[in-house]
Amino acid sequence: MKVLVNAKEVTTDSSTLLDLSKELALPDKGVAVAVNNQIVPRAEWADTPLSEGANIVIIKAACGG
Repeated sequence: MKVLVNAKEVTTDSSTLLDLSKELALPDKGVAVAVNNQIVPRAEWADTPLSEGANIVIIKAACGG
């Protein structure tokens, strides 16, 4: 299926947000994810299904100033 990740089209076989996070090799900490403009707590990633055309925004914390 095709989803948008940070405004870029990505083709994935992932069925949940957790699967997609593993596919994208997201770090274990310092990441926030929203699906269709709704923040999803990490504890709910495994239970958050993805659908065709979902809009996913990934924000990674950065150190520095």
